[in-house]
This record gives sequence, structure tokens and C-alpha cells, in this order.
Amino acid sequence: MQKPIAIWLFICCAFVFAMVVVGGVTRLTGSGLSIVEWQPLIGAIPPLNQEDWIVLFEKYRLIPQYEEVNKGMTLEEFKGIFWWEYFHRLLGRAIGIVYFIPLIYFVSRKQVDRILGLKLLGIFVLGALQGLMGWYMVMSGLVDNVYVSQYRLTAHLGLAFIIYAAMFWVATGLWSSENSLQQEKSSLQGLRRFSFLITILIFIMVLSGGLVAGIHAGLAYNTFPLMNGYLMPPDLFILEPWYRNFFENMATVQFDHRMIAWLLAFLIPLFWFKTKKYSLSRSEQLACHFLLVMLIIQISLGITTLLLVVPLHLAAAHQAGAILLFTTALWVNRKLS
Repeated sequence: MQKPIAIWLFICCAFVFAMVVVGGVTRLTGSGLSIVEWQPLIGAIPPLNQEDWIVLFEKYRLIPQYEEVNKGMTLEEFKGIFWWEYFHRLLGRAIGIVYFIPLIYFVSRKQVDRILGLKLLGIFVLGALQGLMGWYMVMSGLVDNVYVSQYRLTAHLGLAFIIYAAMFWVATGLWSSENSLQQEKSSLQGLRRFSFLITILIFIMVLSGGLVAGIHAGLAYNTFPLMNGYLMPPDLFILEPWYRNFFENMATVQFDHRMIAWLLAFLIPLFWFKTKKYSLSRSEQLACHFLLVMLIIQISLGITTLLLVVPLHLAAAHQAGAILLFTTALWVNRKLS
């Protein structure tokens, strides 16, 4: 039976979902550099007494972020940012356990064939790389910078979405084979290509959002639909060489994120209207309806977050919305495949 494996992978997806949302909060609260060492095993134990707290705080006071951003921070204030990063890393450890132990169980019970085993092993390798990427990201803010590199942050976020997509895709494939026979869908080839394009575009928008968070671009141009009265701000290309603007210029990075959102706001309704020309099953129609609904919710969250200058609860909801929109797009792709 493969349904238990599918359920296990869905549970792992839920953990990754939580990990991404907590990671977003960690970034928004400036908590990511509060733990300056990578200790995969003993790091799971939090400070147990006042002396432990003082040792950790003294280590944090040695990095540039404390000197240039949080100088004068009290120990109690440090605890506030510490717990977000600690919980983020604890979730990462929990995901490793939740994934690895059942994997060994299913393999030992011979419930995993060779092809599925390779897929699951590949996901495990990606998870290990994600742990290394997380520490590589943190390292970028410990010496010369007050925040982590937006490039490494975006890579860390993108890899999380890739791991999530891999687990979700394998899980839905196992669930479909368990519960239904696949009908002939050659007539849906054009629609499948369209849905795949939308999914890739959503992933690109996620990466764009990583850059927005990485350079705090959401704190600028807090107007909509224009950017401080401009359709295209005059400072889009003030950096040299020109290509740096797409990654380091707050105006350009936010402009790009908006443009991708506008493109999705056009393409997803167009896709939804095109589905009306096909004889889709009720579950296929439901997936397409949900894609349109999630687009509306996510764009509404994005606009509100921008206009209110990135309040923590809305920004976290916007990040969660990105995962849900991406999930719905994957669901549509699975239903049409």
C-alpha cells in the first residue's frame, strides 16, 4: 500500500510550510543572526540558565548587526529575537527526523520500489543541502554585513520550495494511483503546458519575493498601483553595472515583483476561462477554481502588506499565501497530468 507513504509526505509538506513561514518571520524580525554558531546536535538544547543566555548574548554582540543595528539591546530583547531563530532551526531538525525515520521504516518493510526509493533519496539529499545552505546564508551576515546576503536568502527560500514541490508531487502521484484510474488526457496537452508555465512563473515570483525581503524593498514605495506616483520609478537603473539593479536596487526589485504579480493577475484568469472549453472532472474544475481564488487572496495580501508598510502578521500571511498559491498550481498540474 502506498497511501501511508503519501500521508507521510503530506505531513512533511506541512512541516516545510511551517518552516518557510517561520523563516519569513525570522527575517522580518531580524532574528536570523541571533545564533552565530552552527551546532546540529547540541544546538537543539536551548539556554537552560542565566549563564547560558549571557554567553550567547556576548557572542551576538561581536557581530556587525549588533554594533550597527541593535547596539544597546538588552538581554531580554535579545531573547525575543533568539527564540524565533531557535524555533526555525528546531523545525529544521524536526523535519529531518520526521522524514528520515519513516523513510527507513518504509524501506525496511519493502514498501518502496526502486524508482520511488530514488525519488525519496533525492528529496533527502536536497534536505541535507538545505541545511548547509541555511548556514551558508547565516555566515554572510556574521563578518562584514549587518544582514544576510539577499542572494543566499533567495537561494535558501527557492530550495525550500523545490523540496516542498518534490514531496507534494510524489505524494499526490501516490495518492492518485491509490484512489483512481488515470483517464486519457491527451486533449489537455495545451492546458497542461499553460498550467506548467503558471507554476514556473509563481516560483519566479517567490524568488523575486526573496530578493524583496533580502534588501527590505517592501519598505519603499508603499503606494499602489503607482510607485510614489510613477508607473516606472526614475531610479530603476541608478546602479552600475546595470544588471545589479535587478538584485540590489530597492526600486527595481519591487518593480519586478509587481510586474510578475500583474502578469499572473492576467494569466491565471485567462487560464481559468480557457478551462471552460474542456470537459474537466469535478475535481479538476475544483483545482482550477481554487487557483483563481488563491491568486485573489495572495494579491490582496500583497497590496495590503505594502500599503501598511509590512506589518509582521500580514507579511507572514503573504508568505504563507505564496506557498498556498504554489501548492494550488501544483495541484492543478497534477490533476491535468
